[in-house]
Amino acid sequence: MRKLFALLLVCLFVAMPAWAASATPLDYTRTVLEQARTIVAGGQTHDEKLAALSSLFSRFLDSDAMGREALGQHWSTFTPPQQKDFLSLFHELLERTYVQKLLLFENPNFVYAAQQLTADGASVDTKIVTPRDQFDVVYRLRPSGNIWLVTSIKVEDVSLTANLGSQLDDLLSRMSVDDLLALMRRKYGNPSGEA
Repeated sequence: MRKLFALLLVCLFVAMPAWAASATPLDYTRTVLEQARTIVAGGQTHDEKLAALSSLFSRFLDSDAMGREALGQHWSTFTPPQQKDFLSLFHELLERTYVQKLLLFENPNFVYAAQQLTADGASVDTKIVTPRDQFDVVYRLRPSGNIWLVTSIKVEDVSLTANLGSQLDDLLSRMSVDDLLALMRRKYGNPSGEA
């Protein structure tokens, strides 16, 4: 019985996320990005890396907040069911965009420059460094229990959310909400139309 209890304690400790004891947004961001670097540098297939990164970033990116921000003024024109459907599809879009971009870098390294605490969260300045280039990346985060969730990502002073929002705005100027959701379902969700 003691061996079983000890084994359970070891399993719980190993399964505990490394960031659980982390108090700062910089430490939390570093832990997540170093896990991402390990995945990218690993020997798995491209699809296995995508799946692992997607799982990691689903607990790091506040895709609902980013989705509402990306829709901007259009958010209020969506019905509650359309909003729910959109946020689910936007989550997939954001992960694929961010994760795919991360995988494009060869052996990325991360430099952690600074953090600034604000009244509603924090900002963490980083760099993605590859053998050929480097990119400034700023994460805006908000606290959520004992973790930090990213609400905004800027790469070289270009907001990922604003960029996606501009594309959504353009699409919504040419098509209805239902047409946009159908397009997103075909690309990122269930093509049968079910949310």
